[in-house]
Amino acid sequence: MSNSVQMPALGESVTEGTVTRWLKEVGEEVEVDEPLLEVSTDKVDTEIPSPYAGTLEKILAEEDDVVEVGGDLAYIGDGSGASSDEEAPAEEPAEEPAEAPAEEAPAEEAPADEAPAADEAPAADEAPTEESAPAASDSGSSEGTEITMPALGESVTEGTVTRWLKEVGEEVEVDEPLLEVSTDKVDTEVPSPVAGVVQAHLADEDDTVEVGAPLARIGSGAPSESAPAEEAPKDEAPAEAAPKQEAPKEDAPADEAPKQEAPKEEAPKQESAPKPAAAASAQSASAAQAEEPVDAAAQAPAAADTVGENAAYVTPLVRRLAREKGVDLSQVTGTGVGGRIRKQDVEAAAKSAPAAAPAAQSGAPAAASKAPFKVEIPEEVAKLRGTTEKASRIRQTIAKRMSESLDVSAQLTQVIEVDMSRVVKLRKANKEAFQAKHGSKLTYLPFFAKAIVEALQVHPKVNAQYDLESQQITYFDHEHLAVAVDTPRGLLVPVIKDAGDLSVAGLSKAIDDVADRTRSNKIMPDELSGGTFTVTNIGSVGALFDTPIINQPQMGIIGTGAIVRRPIAVKTADGDEAIAIRDMVYLPLTYNHQLVDGADAGRFLQTIKARLEEGNFEADLDL
Repeated sequence: MSNSVQMPALGESVTEGTVTRWLKEVGEEVEVDEPLLEVSTDKVDTEIPSPYAGTLEKILAEEDDVVEVGGDLAYIGDGSGASSDEEAPAEEPAEEPAEAPAEEAPAEEAPADEAPAADEAPAADEAPTEESAPAASDSGSSEGTEITMPALGESVTEGTVTRWLKEVGEEVEVDEPLLEVSTDKVDTEVPSPVAGVVQAHLADEDDTVEVGAPLARIGSGAPSESAPAEEAPKDEAPAEAAPKQEAPKEDAPADEAPKQEAPKEEAPKQESAPKPAAAASAQSASAAQAEEPVDAAAQAPAAADTVGENAAYVTPLVRRLAREKGVDLSQVTGTGVGGRIRKQDVEAAAKSAPAAAPAAQSGAPAAASKAPFKVEIPEEVAKLRGTTEKASRIRQTIAKRMSESLDVSAQLTQVIEVDMSRVVKLRKANKEAFQAKHGSKLTYLPFFAKAIVEALQVHPKVNAQYDLESQQITYFDHEHLAVAVDTPRGLLVPVIKDAGDLSVAGLSKAIDDVADRTRSNKIMPDELSGGTFTVTNIGSVGALFDTPIINQPQMGIIGTGAIVRRPIAVKTADGDEAIAIRDMVYLPLTYNHQLVDGADAGRFLQTIKARLEEGNFEADLDL
């Protein structure tokens, strides 16, 4: 029986998606909610989880195909017998020689009779690979559930275990944080998909694990039950070869290659304990490898972790943090497993750097001032210079939507100047108390947002939608404020629903929330659509003003420029004029002239100006 996988609804007003990459090939097994493919829409790139368990039988949409919502993507066979199918090959080879070929019984039964004595080693070869694997899966199903590395974002193929939040033997609930994982996109906590007791850690801290690879085992029993299960065969194997599952495991290593398999199983265990010591003597270990080839062969895994890997591989997160803080990784001593450099090591090095830097500068101030200026090009920028690359899906979408916006609407920009002096004083006086109570920094953007949503309530044309084909105007009874967020992948615009009902404190929390989740790739597709008006904080990069492009099908978008202290002419109490230094800002409004006239835009901006210059926001701080 086959089930059809269809293109799901990926957000309001999203009618189709483009298949960007299949994560599973035809014939591969897939679990329920396991990522099946990646899809790109005009709002977001996202992974589509499988609604069924089973085998991917047929792909109906190739990469770069555009599929409408509800359209067929693939067929997945009934997965109810997936586990039995996997175990069948392990049992059938043992049964087929004795039962299946009736005519060749003499030829097949002879090896079967001789298997315990003469062919014990070949049986052992097959047992660990085919029979012991089902045994392990059987024990996993009865004693524990294997937790794997989840998909943590677009194009993320692996993650580094930074910290275990639950130790072996501790209980964990569903969705309770189990461990911390670092990728080149974000640091995040991985919640447990099941409840139970942590029976084993299958990856150590600082290990890099591919998506889908095992991280831990969680079951209902005590972890001590699984440990003796692995050690018992070693003690009992010489005395008993009867257990069908355990005896072959021990017979094969005992008869065939105790020197080969024992290091494979024991070396990682030994490395995990003395790795800090190995990290401290990394150079001496590498020298010992060069001088003593025999010992080097036995110690190769440890040397690779402590020297080779550490020198050649540092997680992208650590590299980025080092660049931001100006830390030379070659001068940092790693405290992670095998001497690997962790982000804590970089932060510690950054804290000690400022103390050393002034001392170095004070020694030769004259020489430093005469040194010629040299442009420092970041490593990531240097890699791009002189190259050509294909634009990402998000960049293609942004380019397409911006061009379409200019094509489908008559856009005009009007700029107003606002005196923010009272707001600046209010923020300065209350920012510490605000952060202490609400847990977030008090920026200027929530003040702008509050004035904007109030003005939208007074000027319905700006908070409306015009259908050119039907010649109809829709006036909204809500203010869904879209906020432009700069991310490493490009500009995204999450939406704060019913922003008109929020205070300055509420808007501050909402802006921080959607911005953080957008940058960490945790924002949901439906949160990137449905806005009725957009604000973009162009002042965050020092811009005074620009001409924003409308986020269709909205009627307008406003930019908030940098607040600059400068002298202006002001009226005194007696009506005269004087020169005073004030905190000034430009607010450029781009509006669709198909519905909003210049006078409408001017009145809308004057409402915002009056609200900000009055500065009466004390009650909205919720202090």
